[in-house]
Amino acid sequence: MGSDIAGNIQAIREELKDTQAQLIAVSKTKPNEAIEEAYAAGQRVFGENKVQELVDKYESLPKDIQWHMIGHLQRNKVKYIAPFVHLIHGVDSLKLLKEINKQGKKVDRIVPCLLQVHIAQEETKFGFDIAELKEMLDNKVLDDLTHVEIQGLMGMATNTEDEKQVAQEFAGLKSLKEELDKDYQHPRLQLKELSMGMSGDYPLALANGSTMIRVGSTIFGARNYNT
Repeated sequence: MGSDIAGNIQAIREELKDTQAQLIAVSKTKPNEAIEEAYAAGQRVFGENKVQELVDKYESLPKDIQWHMIGHLQRNKVKYIAPFVHLIHGVDSLKLLKEINKQGKKVDRIVPCLLQVHIAQEETKFGFDIAELKEMLDNKVLDDLTHVEIQGLMGMATNTEDEKQVAQEFAGLKSLKEELDKDYQHPRLQLKELSMGMSGDYPLALANGSTMIRVGSTIFGARNYNT
């Protein structure tokens, strides 16, 4: 049975209407036809986690789509997306931030980024730890990074059935954003976005102040959650 992409998008939009949050439709591994179906339903913001797939889709799909890079980004691949990417969610090291700046400079473009913070208990998730992040900002590295703008934070909660734990991780990221916003003033640090929440946990993320949810299977199918 085919999934009702337009209906799924509409249902999520209903959930978002009393929030500040934006829906990032995660289209990784999905064919262009599925993205076109979402596009026809009014969706313009899509997330991909592989650079090659992102570039291919950017080239072949409508140009008013905003493409978000939501996966782990390797430094040697930044150059392929720097000219057009709308937002890079998973900036998890200073080295990567410097590379994005370098490639942004080459194409004369300020590249919007989110800093990924390690909030989960699993070791496998990427991201800055909090001390590392503050140390980077204390060292005023942003003074030299003229071609990036840090627009917020991104985090992935632990993959667990324990909703209390997930909610705590999201709440912790929100309070970190507020703390950084208060303690660090910089023209290239504009902490308005909080990218957290995926198909399995986005209601908890919304309850804890997410401004961007990254939803794939709930839109495009694969798993069918009948709530």
